[in-house]
Amino acid sequence: MLESLRIKNFAIIEELKLDFKEGMTVLTGETGAGKSIIIDAVGLLAGGRGSTEFVRFGAKKCVLEGEFGFRPSAELLNLLSQHEIEHEADTLLIQREIFASGRTVCRINGSIVTIAVLKEIGSHLIDIHGQNEHQELMVTENHSHLLDYFGPKELLKLKKDYQKVFHDFKQLTKEREQWVFNEQELAQRLDILRYQVDEIEAAQLHPKEEEELLEEEKKLANHQAIVEALSSSYAALQGEEYSGLDSVGQAMEKMAAVENIDESFKQIAESLSTAFFQLQEAASDIYSELDGLEYDEERLNEIETRLNFIQQLKRKYGNSVEAILDHFEKSEKELKKLENREEQVDGLSKKIKTAQTEARKLAEKLSVLRKETAVVLENSIQEQLKELYMEKVKFQVAFKGSEAADPVLTEQGIDKIEFFVSTNPGEPLKALSKVASGGELSRMMLAMKTIFSQSQGITSIIFDEVDTGVSGRVAQAIADKIYSVAKHSQVLCITHLPQVAAMADQHLYIKKTTDDERTQTSVERLVEHARVEEIARMLSGDELTQLTKDTAGELLKLAGKKKTRV
Repeated sequence: MLESLRIKNFAIIEELKLDFKEGMTVLTGETGAGKSIIIDAVGLLAGGRGSTEFVRFGAKKCVLEGEFGFRPSAELLNLLSQHEIEHEADTLLIQREIFASGRTVCRINGSIVTIAVLKEIGSHLIDIHGQNEHQELMVTENHSHLLDYFGPKELLKLKKDYQKVFHDFKQLTKEREQWVFNEQELAQRLDILRYQVDEIEAAQLHPKEEEELLEEEKKLANHQAIVEALSSSYAALQGEEYSGLDSVGQAMEKMAAVENIDESFKQIAESLSTAFFQLQEAASDIYSELDGLEYDEERLNEIETRLNFIQQLKRKYGNSVEAILDHFEKSEKELKKLENREEQVDGLSKKIKTAQTEARKLAEKLSVLRKETAVVLENSIQEQLKELYMEKVKFQVAFKGSEAADPVLTEQGIDKIEFFVSTNPGEPLKALSKVASGGELSRMMLAMKTIFSQSQGITSIIFDEVDTGVSGRVAQAIADKIYSVAKHSQVLCITHLPQVAAMADQHLYIKKTTDDERTQTSVERLVEHARVEEIARMLSGDELTQLTKDTAGELLKLAGKKKTRV
């Protein structure tokens, strides 16, 4: 449910904060006071289309914030997990900022999300139904979804099992299509793969080869400098005219003679001894390097040729020897598969046939259970329509596709489901989406909402003047029906009918004022006497009489009695 709403610099609303309760909340007030603006704000929090026109004149941006408590359905929890949105205590804080520049920022529990994600998640929280808007019930594609959720739990389980098998079937079909080449394409692909495999195989690369060659090339290219450095170093340590090692040895012997006199002398003697033997070892290593050092110009040319060849292969197959070898493995694997293409296609065809047969069996079972559910739904909605004084209206769940000799498998099964209605005796049934909007459509939609609100799991339902064009006993029937919907989902309702306002658990009065030549909207929560006066105004207009007040009071008493019986 919508627990709280904060609006800032939105249309004619400067700043507004509202707390909502469970049950039925009505919003009343003069035309143009801003009732629909509040509903627009809620709609934007559910992913509705934004516009810079919503930003209050003179402001840089408008800010909308809504706190929603939700029922943790598997589908909604999966969505939150998929988009990495953290949530605790089954609460979502949705924020949306619309800037005068046109930029929009949306957040759910602090995580920035796209409008598409906001709309996807918002569809599980809010359902806004206006008299002239095509909502969920008016979208034909949603009818099978609504029927399935109305049905027993085994129907949803069967549908889930079917969709898993159907996805496997589609994936296998897609995989087989990738193997179905025409002969010319196949021959070309085989030629390319054979050439690449042969070229890389003939190169006889090994993973660290390029690094090793570069190191060897560096040594050969710098041969003269290396020889000079090694020779000079060896001469400094063990030269004929001067020997650094001899000098260190003499110092070591001199300090050894006095090392027992003082501890510090002993430490110096040990340091000299260590240095002597390390230098002696270094001289030996230098000699070995000099002895093994050769300059091979032919080898240098071979290395450069090999490195150029590797560079050519890298330009074709990857940015390293490892990448080239990886490309070789993949190409070799694909080549073997293509050379055994018929075997691959035959194996996939057998798997596809098995998956298709299993999917068709599950789809047929699903269709049978749906048709049984449809009968129950038709009867339930027919009962609701009678209570709304529409006993002559006929409602039917139409099935297409499953009656064909070879039904087509789709994501939803073999059924194409659509709701049909006939509003007058003798008239044929017509698609619900084709029925003109008006008082009759409002009542039909309300009847369906009463049925579906218990199974859809949507936490808040908003009715925006769905009671237009009705009066008398029909108005009271609509009021009763909206209240019955509010027993399962929170309902926010904009109304001009006193009968509907009287049934509310919470009554908000929207008024427009002008201050410092600026128009703004404010909200007052009505209780007791103020509520009587507002309903009286709805009954008779601006001029209140004691009679209309008494009538309003009586209407509230009758509503209270009705609510205790529901």
